[in-house]
Amino acid sequence: MKPPTNNYRAPRNRTLTLTEQERLGLLPRLVRLSGPVEFDGIQNRTINQNLTDVLGWLPAQFVDLLFLDPPYNLTKTYNGSTFSKQAASEYRTWFESWFVPLLRTLKSNASVYVCADWRSAGVIQSVLETHLKVRSRITWEREKGRGARMNWKNCVEDIWFGTVSDDYYFDVDAVKLRRRVIAPYRDSEGRPRDWTASPAGSTRDTHPSNIWTDVTVPFWSMPENTDHPTQKPEKLLAKIILASSPSDGVVLDPFLGSGTTSVVAKKIGRRYVGIEQDPDYCCLAEKRLVLAESDHTIQGYVGGVFWERNSAPAARQVLFREQPADVPLLFDARAREKSDE
Repeated sequence: MKPPTNNYRAPRNRTLTLTEQERLGLLPRLVRLSGPVEFDGIQNRTINQNLTDVLGWLPAQFVDLLFLDPPYNLTKTYNGSTFSKQAASEYRTWFESWFVPLLRTLKSNASVYVCADWRSAGVIQSVLETHLKVRSRITWEREKGRGARMNWKNCVEDIWFGTVSDDYYFDVDAVKLRRRVIAPYRDSEGRPRDWTASPAGSTRDTHPSNIWTDVTVPFWSMPENTDHPTQKPEKLLAKIILASSPSDGVVLDPFLGSGTTSVVAKKIGRRYVGIEQDPDYCCLAEKRLVLAESDHTIQGYVGGVFWERNSAPAARQVLFREQPADVPLLFDARAREKSDE
C-alpha cells in the first residue's frame, strides 16, 4: 500500500505527511502480536494489526479509559481500505462482535467514550446500555459540515460516555471551560462576582456541559492536521482524557487512525496503547509521537485551561507555529542502519 502522498502544499500548509524515507524509518517501531501479551509489552506502543486479530491476546483489566472511534455506518475509504454501509441490524452485530470481547480489558472503574454520527448513535446507545452504565451523550460542533439544499447542514457528532460501574474517575476541575464575560457583574463594593479580570479580558471558568462548541476540527494550517479523513482534534481528546483518566492512567484506542489519542495521552502524562491496521497511519502516529516529545502544546488548551474557540492567549503563535524543517534522524532508515553497524 502506498503511503500518504506529499502533494504540493501551499507555503503555510502545516499538514503532517510521511515521506517514504520516514515510513521505512518508523516501521520498526510498530508492534505485531503473535500471542497473549503482558501490558509491559504493549505499554506506550502502536500495534499494527486488525483489532479482531489481537482481541483475545490483550491483557485483562489494564485499561482506565477506552476511547472508540470506529467506522460510522457509512461507505468511506481509509487509505485504500473501504468500510461499506450496512443495515442497522448488521452494523449492530458488527459492533458487538468486537465491543463485547473488548470489555474484558477494562478495569472495574474504567470509563468508555464512543464516537458516533446521527445515523449510528441509536445503535451504539442501545449496545452501551446493554453492557455499561451510560452517563451522557456529548454533542460537539464539527463546523466543517457541508451545506445542503434540501436538508439541515450536518455539523455535529456525538460521543457516548459510559462507565463499567458506579465507581469511576471524573475530574471536573481539570476540564472547566474559560469563557469571556461580556457584561461582568460586580457586587455592592465593586468586586468581580464569579469572574476574573485578566490580560485576556474578563473571564469565568464554567463547568463543562455536554455541548462542545469550542473544538476546532484540524485543518491545513494546524500542525496537528493529517490527511486522515476522520481525524479527531487533539483538544477533544484532551478533554476526555483529563476528565476520565487519572495521572499515569492507561488509555486504549483500538481504532487509532493517525494517532491523536496516543499523542494527547503522551502530552498530558498518561500511558497509552493504540491499535491500527493500516501501517501508513501507524507510522504517521509514530511521527507525531516523536514530535510530541519536544512539543506538548494542544491548540485551545493553554496554561492548563480550556479556552473558548479562538480566544486562547497567543493562539496565533500556537496555531501557525512552524513545522520542523529537518526530519529527525529517527525517521531515517539509513541513519538507523548506520547506528546498527
